[in-house]
Amino acid sequence: MRRSFITFSCIAGLSACVNANEPRSPFDPLLDSIEQRLEIAQAVALHKWDRDQPVQDSPRERQVLAKVGQAASAHRLSADRAEQFFADQIEANKLRQYHLLNQWHLQHQAPDIPRQDLASEIRPRLDQLQDRLLDALAEFDQQRPQGCSEALAEAIASRTTDAPRRLFLIRATANLCQRP
Repeated sequence: MRRSFITFSCIAGLSACVNANEPRSPFDPLLDSIEQRLEIAQAVALHKWDRDQPVQDSPRERQVLAKVGQAASAHRLSADRAEQFFADQIEANKLRQYHLLNQWHLQHQAPDIPRQDLASEIRPRLDQLQDRLLDALAEFDQQRPQGCSEALAEAIASRTTDAPRRLFLIRATANLCQRP
C-alpha cells in the first residue's frame, strides 16, 4: 500500500511538471478570472437565499456597469467594450445563482457553510476581480487569436466536462470574440 501511494505521488508530481510546461491559451488569464468571479456567485446566492432576495438586482447591476464604464480607459478599453463584457459577467453570475438556488430548493436547504457579508467581504472581492478582469480583457484584445470563436469553444471545453459550469463560461464569454 505504501509503495502504491509513493508511486501515485511520483506520477502526480511528474504530471504537474508536464502540465506546467504546456502552453497557455490566450484565453487562460481571462477564463481564470471569470471562474474566480463565478465562484463568488455561490456566496452571493447564499446571501440572497438567507434573506429571501431575488437574484435580479437591476439597480446594483447599473451601478456595477457605470463603475466599469468609468474605469475602462484606465485599462485601455472603451467604455462600451468594458460594459458589454461585464454585462456578460453579470448574466453568467445570475445564471449560476439561479442554478444554485434551484438545487437548494430541490434539497429544501442551502449548504451549511459559513456565510460571508455582502458589503464587507463579497463586494470588495468582486471589486478586486473587476480590475483583474479589465486588465485581462485589454490584454486579450491585443492578442486576439485567429478563429477566435472556435478557439474559445475549445478553451472552454478543455477546462471542464461539467455541463452547468461550461454553460456559465459560455455565457460569460458570449461577446468576447466580437471586435471592440
